Amino acid sequence: MGGTAEIGTQLWCVAPGRYELRRATLPPSGDDGLLIRSLVSAVSRGTERLVLEGAVPPSEHERMRGPFQNGDFPFPVHYGYQSVGVVEAGPAEWVGRTVFALFPHQDRYRLPVAAAMPVPESLPPERAALAANMETALNAIWDSGTGPGDRITIVGGGVVGLLLTALAARLPGAEVTLVDVNPARTALARALGAAFAQPDAVTDDADVVFHTSATASGLATALAAAAFEAKVVEVSWHGGHAPAVPLGEAFHSRRLQLIGSQVGSVSPSRRPRWPHARRLAKALALLDDARLDHLVTHVVAFETAPQRLPPLLTGGEDALAILLDYR
Repeated sequence: MGGTAEIGTQLWCVAPGRYELRRATLPPSGDDGLLIRSLVSAVSRGTERLVLEGAVPPSEHERMRGPFQNGDFPFPVHYGYQSVGVVEAGPAEWVGRTVFALFPHQDRYRLPVAAAMPVPESLPPERAALAANMETALNAIWDSGTGPGDRITIVGGGVVGLLLTALAARLPGAEVTLVDVNPARTALARALGAAFAQPDAVTDDADVVFHTSATASGLATALAAAAFEAKVVEVSWHGGHAPAVPLGEAFHSRRLQLIGSQVGSVSPSRRPRWPHARRLAKALALLDDARLDHLVTHVVAFETAPQRLPPLLTGGEDALAILLDYR
């Protein structure tokens, strides 16, 4: 491949509520490097909203860094971690393959072979772009210890909540309920094999509860849904926001467990045998489900991202997965 100069266009978050596109010369690549042309990248709505707001707390600036991030929090920062593209140059066995990478939003980039994960041929790029979200859901299932026959409640019908719903509903005999304030999630829940309820209809009978709404009211609903000695798994990341946690009322008398699940580390129950690459490959395999196409609600042309993304992330529009399209 040599040191041929290539140019890429990057999406930078430069101030609260503001993006801009920047041109950058790609670094030279060695013999084991790949030149990738992006097809789509997924915007992680919860995390990237916090980045756009400048709400990443200083204590997390280093832990929150993406593996190929440019710049530093809060601004300016070139962020993102769900990119799917086609290999244009590199070792012969890689050229022409579709790959997933934990790379920021950018139209062309170089990547070490070790950082690229082949996408199964049966998987469309749009669904493959949700791989990191599926990793989060899979890791949360492992952290929860849930299994067949359990009563499982998921509070929050965003992308991760819906992926958790899909995974939980595959457990034999599991009784799964998605809880959300938006009744429009009913059809999605049922399509994924789950029941649907609004927060005021929750009863305290769940063996395991997952909270994904990133709101204080959602966390209160999750605690209210948990049965005696049940486990509540906090999957949301609240950033610099400090939600009220209702640890009074029945929290102690029901002996509830409240644990945090975060995808940066493989769940302890799997860590000795599951490196990150194995977990990512499994997440891609689990996305081989056409019902999950309904999670993609907005596709934005990459060149219009600075104008289109801010209102989608911070406005009142009901958006699930947002994809940037580079084609």
